[in-house]
Amino acid sequence: MNHKTETLDKQQGPNKRWIIMTAVFIATFMTSVEVTIVTTALPSIISELHGLAFQSWIMSAYLLTTAITTPIYGKLADMMGRRNIFQWGVFVFTVGSLLSGLSPSILLLIISRALQGIGAGAVMPLTFTIIADNFSFKERATVLAFNNTAWGLSALVGPLIGGFLVDQLSWHWVFFVNVPLGIAVMLFVWFGYKEKVKLQKKLAIDWFGILWLAVSLVGLLLAIQVLDNQSVMALGLFIIATVSLWLLVRRERHFSNPLLSPKMFRSATFSIQIITATILSGVLIGYQVYFPIWLQSLYRVSATTAGLVVTSSSVMWLIASFFVGPLLAKYVPKRIAIVLIILMLLGYVELIVAGKSFPVWAFYVIAMVNGTGMGIVISMNTILSQHLVLPTMVGSATSILTLGRSLGQTVMAGVYGAILNLMIRLNLHDGITFSQVNGVISSNHTHEVANRAMADPIILMALHAVFISVVVILLIVIVINWLDPNKKIIN
Repeated sequence: MNHKTETLDKQQGPNKRWIIMTAVFIATFMTSVEVTIVTTALPSIISELHGLAFQSWIMSAYLLTTAITTPIYGKLADMMGRRNIFQWGVFVFTVGSLLSGLSPSILLLIISRALQGIGAGAVMPLTFTIIADNFSFKERATVLAFNNTAWGLSALVGPLIGGFLVDQLSWHWVFFVNVPLGIAVMLFVWFGYKEKVKLQKKLAIDWFGILWLAVSLVGLLLAIQVLDNQSVMALGLFIIATVSLWLLVRRERHFSNPLLSPKMFRSATFSIQIITATILSGVLIGYQVYFPIWLQSLYRVSATTAGLVVTSSSVMWLIASFFVGPLLAKYVPKRIAIVLIILMLLGYVELIVAGKSFPVWAFYVIAMVNGTGMGIVISMNTILSQHLVLPTMVGSATSILTLGRSLGQTVMAGVYGAILNLMIRLNLHDGITFSQVNGVISSNHTHEVANRAMADPIILMALHAVFISVVVILLIVIVINWLDPNKKIIN
């Protein structure tokens, strides 16, 4: 262990580990339910605060600050101890939740959501890091699988809780609900998580690394936000992001205690875990968003029925994650990943040629195969990325993987949206307008929408284009895993 870094005491007694895991479970649920519960309240928030023009920032502010702060907290946790940084993150997230619920205007709500994201940037990666600290490599897969049930539970009950709170109380309560959970986590950690740390006499903080990382991520994510309707600005932001990324890489190669240590990426297998998790998270947001759109706009099914497609994927994710440990004990990781990603790919190949007669049940099957594959592969990515670095870098490694997953979803959500809108505009004909096509997609089907016969083929072609992009990135990740030099079972 590097003499310049802290020494973590991992010998938590058996009577303490259940307390730690309770805190981690609640924290995982708290941060993951934040996304699912808020989406149900968005119409009420927009209506009451008159915030239609800024509605996308209610989610984007949270995701943006989470992405920026995640690797920073990972590095600080390696330097200052997991417990302190985790407690800070939970505190900031809880305060942000309280202020979000109290917000009287859309501007203050967006600022409060950004504060929530600053807290979540610590909580999300450190839940995985704390598990790595307190459980052996063989135990870790099972413990991660149990912790995944918190994520799955949030996906199942989040919309139900959100809908109930909005209908019976007000949208403010979808934020207040996390306040007691945050207090409970802080109490569990305070009384049950003891950690012996040896701090450096002088903490060398990579301020320029933080600056270039923040500028790069802000530039990239803002570019994605304006990609569809402000292409020139998007190009300028992409250039800023690229230059900042180059400055970050140059900085990290020469700084003595870098924010993102290049040493981690000397392992090709480690780098492949990060890339795989990032790309698959981009695929995840694709079927979560566009399967329901396909089913509702073209097949006229209800929002509840369409949403069950995503639920079926979440259930299979949870079940499959329990098989990660046994699979890693018997097979080379790259072979596991390649086989499962190919199975996922086959479903999307069908979608790019599917017509309106493609059966509804097939979407559930494809979603379940995706949930199974991702439940195994992304859990495996998490375990291996922690296992392949020095103990002093586990926090940083976990935060990088968490950042990759957040970026994969955020970036690809923007890319898919741009592809869908572009293909719709390119295929408009016979006087049908973009707003009319939008009306078909947005219709609640309680009445017949004009021009549906002309709009449906346009929507279908646009959805085909979205899933062609999914096929392309899945082929890329298969090739990347094929190039993994590791040919041995990791233990």
